[in-house]
Parts: sequence; C-alpha cells; structure tokens
Amino acid sequence: MTAIEVDQWSGELDRLHARFADRFTRSEPRRRARQYLSGLVAGLDRKNGWILAEQAGDLTPDGMQRLLRWADWDIDAVRDYVIEHLGDPRGVLIIDGTGFLKKGVKSAGVARQYSGTAGRIENCQIGVFLAYRSTRGHALIDRQLYLPQAWTDDRDRCRVAGVPDEVGFATKVQMAREMLTRAFAAGVPAAWVTMDEAYGQSKSLRVWLEDHDQPHVVATCCNDDVVTTSMGRARVDELIASLPGRAWSRISAGAGAHGPRKYWWARVPIRVFWRPGRGHWLLARRSMSTGELAYYVCYGPRKTRLLDLARIAGTRWAVEECFQQAKGQAGLDEYQVRDWRAWYAHITLSMAAYAWLVVARALTATEQTAAMAT
Repeated sequence: MTAIEVDQWSGELDRLHARFADRFTRSEPRRRARQYLSGLVAGLDRKNGWILAEQAGDLTPDGMQRLLRWADWDIDAVRDYVIEHLGDPRGVLIIDGTGFLKKGVKSAGVARQYSGTAGRIENCQIGVFLAYRSTRGHALIDRQLYLPQAWTDDRDRCRVAGVPDEVGFATKVQMAREMLTRAFAAGVPAAWVTMDEAYGQSKSLRVWLEDHDQPHVVATCCNDDVVTTSMGRARVDELIASLPGRAWSRISAGAGAHGPRKYWWARVPIRVFWRPGRGHWLLARRSMSTGELAYYVCYGPRKTRLLDLARIAGTRWAVEECFQQAKGQAGLDEYQVRDWRAWYAHITLSMAAYAWLVVARALTATEQTAAMAT
C-alpha cells in the first residue's frame, strides 16, 4: 500500500483502534496502541520495538514494551472488524500454523521443532492461526501460541516466561478446535472449513466438525484409511489408485501468482450412511506436471460438485498469503519480546494492522469500481 493510500484510509485505522480503546483505563497506553498500529502499516524496513518507538518519536522502546507486556487485548475486536468488512455466508475458515525463528531458550514456547516456514527443524516458536477468506479478501482472525510439553511440564520455566499457571499442554489439533469453537460461537459466516494434513488427518477433529454439521475439505496423508461404501476400510492412496482415468477432471483451484492453478481432480463417495442432505467423499488432486498426489476427506451438502470441492481445497493458499503478507507488511514476525502476554499483544496488533490493510485495499477497489461505473 502506498503512503497516499495509507493517509487516505487513516480514518479507517482510527475506527479499528477505537475497537480496542475501551480496553484501556489510561490515555497513555491507548495512544501508544494507535502509534503501534500506525508503525506496523507505515512501510518501514524493520518493525521491531526500537524502530516503532522511533517512528512514534520516543527515545527508547520502553513505552512500547510496557504496552505489550501489560496490555489486555481482545481478539474479538480483530475478528469482528474482519467479518464486518469481509463477511460472506460463503466464506471459508482456514486453520494453519507458522513458525517464528528465535535464538535462545527463554521466549515462551521456543524449542527445536519443525517449522513449515523454514521447512526443517529449527529453534522457533509455533503459532496456530485461524484465517477467514471470502470473495472480498482474507485475513487472520484468531491465534494461539503452541507450548511443547517440555514447557508445560516445567511450571517454573513457564512462570519466568509469564505463562499463566492454568495454561496446560494442548496439541495443535486441540488449539484448532478451540479457535473454531470461538468462531462458531461468534456466528462467523462460513460455509466451509479447510486445513492441511497436519490437522486434517486427525479423525477426532473430522468427527467433531461433522458433529457440528460443519462442511469441510481437509487434507490428509496418503496412508490414512477411510470407510468405503461397502463398509470396509481402505487406504486413501489405494482407493484413489483404483479409479479409472475417466474419473479425473482438469479443474482450476483458483487464481495463483502465475495464473489459474490447474490440476487433475477426482473424488469417490465414502461411507454408507449419509446424514440426510449431506455427503462424504474422498478427494484427490494430481499435479499436471509431476503427477504428485494430495488427498482430502470431505463432508458437505449432498449436491456439492467436484468443482466445488476442488475450489474449497484451493482456498487454503489464502492462509499462506496471510502469513507472507502479515510478516512482510505488518511485522507479524518482527517482535522482540519473550513473555507470553507480550507475544499475544504483538501478534494481535499485527493481525489488526494486516486486517486494516486488507480492508483498505478492498474499500479502494470498491471505490475504483464505482468510479468506473459512473
């Protein structure tokens, strides 16, 4: 976003900040929160505490650090702001995690663990996020910091990092379920849920979604097994391998950076007993260039087409774009804090800043379309 556009939509940033303002009893942290948001969207090369403090005219980052360490942030403000501007009954909720590379051993949750960001095991923190996508745009609406069991088993270490005593170990799948529960309770308009195989291969999570009658297209691993229409069980790769060539259709999963993302897609019904009006399918995607296969377990309206399932599966790219843009444009990964509360405060403010960028672009596009129509 250009400096002109940032200035044009500064009033919208004020309205976003106003959603947080009543969380403060004092004017000083309220003012700093607005400065923090402004710094995150200011197009600075770096967006750490020192740089944001300098942008705000401070000599040291102490005030910004106090803001992050003691402020109480309400994630509902971000979620509601996103839904107000991007909400659509056909929206999609997307679960995914991202890594934050860190040095040392004192930052809450830091450990040598696999980071999809790095593509390998690194010393990092892992955040699990919930994104929302509609035809109007996509943004992050919830987050949780993953604490490995080595952390939750050491309460003294947790206390030093500011982790509340009541916070125990939770798997990433449990975190996904908790965030989806909050979204459902808030009435977030979403027709579908999707996620990668790190979450989608969890049968308990798939059953939970089905119990909530929530349509979903979730990736799973090749050796997962499903109940077939003959009430037997079969590995998903073997079930797909048995399909004839005519079962495959070339479909675009949506626009990508280099044009339509076209793949070969096929599906096969699974499960004998279907809930009235609902269906279950195993979906497969095959690369047109390498032949590589990906698999999805699906549940949704009985009349759902193969084209629909393919496009829902293809929406997962939106959360990856959220991570890339929130890190590049809203400082999601540029925090210099160690304790639990400060991580949540920075991440929440960064999510808010990124949501504002998405909304401002959507409003700009709407204005331009209206202008062209007159």
